[in-house]
Amino acid sequence: MDMEAQNFLWKGAIPLQIHLHESKVTTLPSPPPALILAPRLGYLPLLASHLKPYFSSALPPGVDTIWFEYKGLPLKWYIPTGVLFDLLCAEAERPWNLTVHFRGYPGNILIPCEGEDSIKWSFINSLKEAAYIINGNCKNVMNMSQPDQVELWRSVLHGNFEAYQRVSSKLKLGAVGEIDDSGQVKQGRVPVRLYVWNVSEDFDDLEDAPPIDSWDKVSYINRPVEIQGEGRCFTLYDAVKILLPDYFVDKSLGTAESLTVGRDDYGQRISSKDASDDKKAKEEVETLCDDHVKASYEYEEPKIKLVRIQGIEPKLEIPFSWVANNLMHPEHFLHICVYLKL
Repeated sequence: MDMEAQNFLWKGAIPLQIHLHESKVTTLPSPPPALILAPRLGYLPLLASHLKPYFSSALPPGVDTIWFEYKGLPLKWYIPTGVLFDLLCAEAERPWNLTVHFRGYPGNILIPCEGEDSIKWSFINSLKEAAYIINGNCKNVMNMSQPDQVELWRSVLHGNFEAYQRVSSKLKLGAVGEIDDSGQVKQGRVPVRLYVWNVSEDFDDLEDAPPIDSWDKVSYINRPVEIQGEGRCFTLYDAVKILLPDYFVDKSLGTAESLTVGRDDYGQRISSKDASDDKKAKEEVETLCDDHVKASYEYEEPKIKLVRIQGIEPKLEIPFSWVANNLMHPEHFLHICVYLKL
């Protein structure tokens, strides 16, 4: 694990220009937008402590329930701020213009958020899930002392990487794909959250990409990727293909070797039949195999227009183990945003 890379990620921030929704303004003139540097690893509702005092004089009386939108799309509060930015802004928008609401929570689109406690327990539950994927159990997370749990959450809340390291090291969620003391590559499972935007129309420049105006256009895949200790280098592209088996057809199924095996197996199953039936069956198998080869090569794989992780657009040939060990979020999930042209 590259500590310098981790430290760099923890310092990452996105400049936000946050406007109060016009329907919530009770004063004239309207308050100017708030300018905030939001931590990439943080969560938008945690900005409430800054935004509520800033806009308080313009708000109508009532119960405050903060939520955000971007170009009319309500933003899911449990997705880290940096992931939302990477997914929704094909062409980086700086500052990122968001609208904040303190009334009219869209409960038909967003699950309820009761402030910081909701975000904290969402984070802890994700950490438990990641621990189970990595170690086969989440005992170390479940057995965290109360002081450690408080320090861990505060380290995320305040972007304190050193404090986070002190506590998270006790959870024994080790790196994968690296060389251990015996010279062997460490095998392991990587918790991944994949956000896939399927684009029907093609575009050459990211600035021409159509906006995401509904969460129905985004596929959310929560699936681990297993890194094996043997064989060739396992790349980010390999991982994406494993995460999206419905989109990427394995053309190796159409090779001569696989066809030979298929025919031999079929021949063994029909060896007790009459010679005429055997000949007819083999002809049918050959036809089916030829059709399979033709279909597999005529199938046009979707084009990966963009892969973005932690604001970085890495080459698909990069070793996946490096990505997993150095670009993971504090809850030990790797969040990957993918644009697919179908």
